[in-house]
Amino acid sequence: MHAASGSRLGASHPRQEGPVDLRLVPPALAAWATAAWTLDAPPRVVGGVVLLCGIVAGILLSGWGSGARGVPMVAGGGASPGGAGGATPGSGARPSGGTGNLSPDGPPDQSPDGPGDRSSQGTRVRSRDGTGDRSPTGTSPLSPEGPRSRSPGRSSGWPAGARYEWSRMSGAALLLCVAAAGVSAGLHGADLRRGPVPVLAREYATVTAEVELTSDPRLTRPRVSGDHVTPDSVLVDGQVRSVAVDGAARTETRAPVLVVVDVRDRAGPDGGRPAGVGRGARQAWLGLLPSTRVRVTGRLAPALTGGDRIAAVLRVRDRGAGAVPVVVRKPSAPQRAAGRLRAGLREATDGLPTDARALLPGLVVGDTSRITPELDEAFKETDLAHTLAVSGSNLTIMLALLLGPPGLAQHVERRGLAPRLGIPLRTTALLGGALTLGFVVVCRPDPSVLRAAACGAVVLLALATGRRRSLIPALATAVLLLVLYDPWLARSYGFLLSVLATGALLTLAPRWSTALRRRGLPPRLAEALAAAGAAQALCAPVVAVLSARVSLVAVPCNLLVEFAVAPATVLGFTTLATAPWAMPAAKASAWLASWPAEWIAGVARTGAALPGAGVDWPGGWGGALLLALATAVAVPLGRRLLRRPWLCAACAALLLLAVVRPTPLTRVLTGWPPPGWRLAMCDVGQGDATVLAAGDGTGVVVDAGPDPALVDRCLDRLGITRIPLVVLTHFHADHVAGLPGVLRGRTVGAIETTGFAEPVDQVAFVRREAEAGEVPLVRAVAGERRRLGSLDWEVLWPPARQVPEPEGPNDASVTLLVRSAGIRMLLLGDLEPPGQQALARSPAAARWAGVDVLKVAHHGSAYQDPDLIRAVAPRLALISAGADNPYGHPAPGTVAALRATGAVVLRTDRDGALAVVGAGGRLRVARD
Repeated sequence: MHAASGSRLGASHPRQEGPVDLRLVPPALAAWATAAWTLDAPPRVVGGVVLLCGIVAGILLSGWGSGARGVPMVAGGGASPGGAGGATPGSGARPSGGTGNLSPDGPPDQSPDGPGDRSSQGTRVRSRDGTGDRSPTGTSPLSPEGPRSRSPGRSSGWPAGARYEWSRMSGAALLLCVAAAGVSAGLHGADLRRGPVPVLAREYATVTAEVELTSDPRLTRPRVSGDHVTPDSVLVDGQVRSVAVDGAARTETRAPVLVVVDVRDRAGPDGGRPAGVGRGARQAWLGLLPSTRVRVTGRLAPALTGGDRIAAVLRVRDRGAGAVPVVVRKPSAPQRAAGRLRAGLREATDGLPTDARALLPGLVVGDTSRITPELDEAFKETDLAHTLAVSGSNLTIMLALLLGPPGLAQHVERRGLAPRLGIPLRTTALLGGALTLGFVVVCRPDPSVLRAAACGAVVLLALATGRRRSLIPALATAVLLLVLYDPWLARSYGFLLSVLATGALLTLAPRWSTALRRRGLPPRLAEALAAAGAAQALCAPVVAVLSARVSLVAVPCNLLVEFAVAPATVLGFTTLATAPWAMPAAKASAWLASWPAEWIAGVARTGAALPGAGVDWPGGWGGALLLALATAVAVPLGRRLLRRPWLCAACAALLLLAVVRPTPLTRVLTGWPPPGWRLAMCDVGQGDATVLAAGDGTGVVVDAGPDPALVDRCLDRLGITRIPLVVLTHFHADHVAGLPGVLRGRTVGAIETTGFAEPVDQVAFVRREAEAGEVPLVRAVAGERRRLGSLDWEVLWPPARQVPEPEGPNDASVTLLVRSAGIRMLLLGDLEPPGQQALARSPAAARWAGVDVLKVAHHGSAYQDPDLIRAVAPRLALISAGADNPYGHPAPGTVAALRATGAVVLRTDRDGALAVVGAGGRLRVARD
């Protein structure tokens, strides 16, 4: 112990730490499991469990030492831990006298500082030889080996009777925790079943309700559904306090609900700019604060999945002013103050670069409203998402700034702001409590913030006292109290990750840091690497459950951002505090904070852009168990590798190659992309994304698919870094929503689109992305021809002016005839029979008959022109479709018609990504 100090007693701490105290861990875990199970259990089952546990616990407590095994009773039915005639475990009291001591945190005569360590005067102390000698100062003598903690399982100092009694008391405590968790979970679960709201939800009734908001309103992320993006919705948690149906009398109730407000922007009369009806309702909802009570009219519906913490979903439709909430009661004073602080922070960051403007509110108060889906995906890919949410690290940084460096908080030489200002220790503690309370209020007192405050306080206490081992009981206590306060946390993955990360910092990280320092690493680097590695080791299996993916860059990325998180957080909180009073000073502080914030965002984007940033992993708890076993095997191997530097260097080089994945090496190992490939069809789900090879690292991209991450990954694997032209055949979301992934980290010359500008929301999206990437937009017109090396193509459709005007975007799809190394390929976009027939009547019809490769229109839907299929008569037909898509693509009739012409039909939903290889009359298809 205290190995780094060179002294067995430590450089400045005469106290020694005993073994980890795990006695509170079983009750905490039992309460956690009970809460998770009983939340939706039948009331009779919950009542039976609680009653049974209460009865058994009562029997154990009432029978505590009742003359059995020679342990006398004291008033209240408990056994005297050190009374006359009774020997307690480890107390050192003689049967004939002495005053024993039962510590509230441990077995008798075991203080938090180790057994035999007493500061009270005149207390009998048991020495290591069991003589019960009394130190002149009231403290126990120390042996050369230092004191050791005695556990109930050890025979020394623990007679059999004492061990038996202690086991009974521990069992009673565990059962009482189970009963308390069952009561709390039963009451919370009953909120979902009682009252009129669940009944009305099953009837899909339209109601007028008064709802008290319990969270900040938030916008949903855009999601591609088929060929369109789902409309924006505002989500807010709340409690229905009264409800009325069809003008009937109001019924008072209390039921948790999720309010979903559809606030889509409607096109104006000219089909261009939104009319603003949805925008007004959206702003009205987004401006509300927690604790506000509003009156709304909407339709109740049951929750989509069982086990949710809501009794129903209240959907408010956008029908003019009907979607605008009527405020019945204003928010509370603390929430208004917190709202002013948060609004000031947003205003102070308005002029910052895009990433810093989005990231700072998230770092400080968990406000992620400005985080783009692309940036959010980058943080998830690198396991940096914890920096975007309110976490215990935010509070720890601020309290450490107040209290000073770790381990000095209770010393005369303590540092930090408080001692520099001459603030006494007790006053500093009060200020720390006030800061914690303010943190909870400003960041909203919802379960995630309470969890962060509790876990952050535990980590801070470990740092301040320098005794991480003894903080395991504190973590168990925090878990127990939080689960009893809000049993829904027992089913929260976020709560599980917080507890695992905190436990890793308290247990594994100190040991790993010591081992790394012994290998010659600098202390700070060793601590940072140990903390990141320990948290990743324990949290990775849970992350794999959620994402079915394991990040290979998580530890390096967390190390790279660690030194930037603290200044960004401190400067961010400075901005938060000064914005309501001195906006110029707040903007200056925000500008300073933007530098570390930009660094954090840059690390996330760079790490996510690496081809091998993550590997697919089996999802579910089976995959988590497999990853946990792999980690358990890898850790001992890692210890052995540390003794052989050359092996460490070799493993680091292999990991670097796996992450960077140089295209030549990847091609040798996997065969993808195949040498001489001419066309590649990416597997992007239910959408289209095709790449035409145009030289080393260069390709023309035709459509971008529905998901930026999927098309980005496909282009990475193909080694595409330069894109002279992106062709978007039409503006449906399954062809354009992935455009940010195409533009990410690549040089793009231009974006070519159809002239039919619908749907307007996706047209606006493409224009925004092109403007942000400084990429020019051009229009494709029939007759246009281009050439890049051995690749050339011609635009066959649409004409400059379509007569009659197409019925929708599909029939305005850009159609290309491509030639590469003697291979002729026809790309039809999403043309439907009217457009296909018009194309067949065009002057270019004779040029595409008998092509080698056909990209089948509209994901192989049944809506095809059979005459076109017969006229094209391709040797190879490629279909891009998503696995198990709800549209039945590709249609069996279309596949049969293609095969009837002699074509080989391949599809991405079954065959994955496809690459066409060959020259002249020879064709070969490779699968990824």
